[in-house]
Amino acid sequence: MQDKSANFLSLLASSSTLICCGLPSLFIVLGAGASFANLITVFPFLIVLSQYKLYITIFALLMIIFAGQVNYKTFYMPCPSDPELGRVCIRARKHSRYIYYFSLALFIFATLFTYVIPKII
Repeated sequence: MQDKSANFLSLLASSSTLICCGLPSLFIVLGAGASFANLITVFPFLIVLSQYKLYITIFALLMIIFAGQVNYKTFYMPCPSDPELGRVCIRARKHSRYIYYFSLALFIFATLFTYVIPKII
């Protein structure tokens, strides 16, 4: 159960990084500044979130590292010997690994569009 909670927390943290930092940068890079300005009028909290983007990114990174450690530890733990429970255990571990990889990909995407791409362009 700890594995699932850690992965969902890392997914939430990486999603917050994407919302606060990655999407605004993506809009600007794509030349959709007017669309981004319209988005800010609908969701004004994006301005407040972007002021704390470094802290949000660090928190997301720490959560992803924590989730990765928990995921690694639980992945190699034995599953129940009951065939049905064993299948459920293996399936849950697989889903947990996918959620972790998805949150890691979100974090990398948001970090690239927040810190790397604007420096290049």
